[in-house]
Amino acid sequence: MEKRKLETCFSPALFVPGENLESIVVIIDILRASSAICTAFANGAVAIIPVADISEAKNYKARGYLVAAERDGYVLDFADFGNSPFNFTREKVEGKIIVYNTTNGTGAINLASSAYMTVVGSFLNIGALTQWLIKKDRNVLLFCAGWKNRFNIEDTVCAGAIAEILMASNLYFSVCDSTLAAIDLWSLASHDLPGYIEKAAQRTRLRDKKLDDCIEFCLTSDYTDRVPVMKSGILVDNI
Repeated sequence: MEKRKLETCFSPALFVPGENLESIVVIIDILRASSAICTAFANGAVAIIPVADISEAKNYKARGYLVAAERDGYVLDFADFGNSPFNFTREKVEGKIIVYNTTNGTGAINLASSAYMTVVGSFLNIGALTQWLIKKDRNVLLFCAGWKNRFNIEDTVCAGAIAEILMASNLYFSVCDSTLAAIDLWSLASHDLPGYIEKAAQRTRLRDKKLDDCIEFCLTSDYTDRVPVMKSGILVDNI
């Protein structure tokens, strides 16, 4: 079997739309957007509509949609809730369509819209995600949402964890320095992931804003077997 290419992009500023027409792009924003999205589907959400602009989110709210929206961690005044995975409880989201707008994650999702397929990854669904990717037999790009177009530690560590599993399957190859660096970072972090993430800037930001109660949860592996997949501009459950 021909091996598939595995690449990693550390920031939306480095992503080139149109270059991944034959690849599956995995959006990674573990603190907190991709973790929240995976949690929403685990708790029975029907679909999530990612929007990049606040004005678009407001328009959906005016039309009666349930809206999750934040900037820099804070819930926007018109939104029903923000982007903590703890907001996406079964009581709130089961059977619902949710409009979602965040500082980093939803912008990355929309930026990757030209890819063969776009999916959402996190530690919460890492086992199901990697097995799903292997079965798809496609080139893969791990796309870190980062922080306002900058590199961040937590998304890169998660990309490294995903990459290590894919490379161990012997079905992928990588000549991408970013992928190799992400795997190296994961090897440093894996023995004490919460301790390693303590040094991440986003960890400090969330602590200072008293929004860090979900961090341990976001670093939990295999909480769900759901793999959110983009279809016609909407995220749906792969199952």
